[in-house]
Amino acid sequence: MKARCSALLIALLVFRTFVALAADEAPKETDSRLQSDGKGWRLDQAKIVDPERPRVLLIGDSILNGYLKQVVTALEGKVYVDAWVNPYCQSDHLNQKILPEVLAHGPYDVVHFNMGLHGWQEGRIKPGTFEPLTKGYVEVLRAKLPKATLIWASSTPVTVKDMPTELDSEIDPVIIDHNRMAAKVMAEMDVPVNDFYALLVNHRDLARGDRFHWTAPAYQVLADQVVKSVLESLPAARK
Repeated sequence: MKARCSALLIALLVFRTFVALAADEAPKETDSRLQSDGKGWRLDQAKIVDPERPRVLLIGDSILNGYLKQVVTALEGKVYVDAWVNPYCQSDHLNQKILPEVLAHGPYDVVHFNMGLHGWQEGRIKPGTFEPLTKGYVEVLRAKLPKATLIWASSTPVTVKDMPTELDSEIDPVIIDHNRMAAKVMAEMDVPVNDFYALLVNHRDLARGDRFHWTAPAYQVLADQVVKSVLESLPAARK
């Protein structure tokens, strides 16, 4: 009886340790201004019925939550859409551990990816590392998904809280600089860019007013561009 109780206790401790480790790996965002604004940080996976149908992976932050449903609806019956909604910014840990684990759920024919609204705070990305870490991210995508077409999406504008027609003078310049550096990397690595910033910067009347998020018409603009680029990127034999 004692042996059985000991075994159960050990099993319980192992389980608790596993849960704790899993919790440590769960996506976290400590800045209360940058929450998921939707269903939460997660990997949504489409149920695959037809293995011949193309698969697409969308990667982004809470902005992806805003246009995801529209994209899935528009591509229904044409492709399977997985979505990884996450709060990560450029880091070695993201490139070496987290990203490969997500990509293992593939293979994918197209990967449409972005990260930017969670890396503007001072200290999150060390000076001089943005470009090499972004390049490393693309290298992981290509190593794990050598047949996939990649599309980078720039980060959206950041507006003044409760004054959405005005750009935030503290955060938006950082977003512009990060978009510039990311565009440089994508040009060097021959990755096409969906310029989300340009699509919305002159439509700030469609901003929600909380600095980062947008109204449904703005998300529809982004969704239309994503759908167009995804369909254009599918291999002819897979369309």
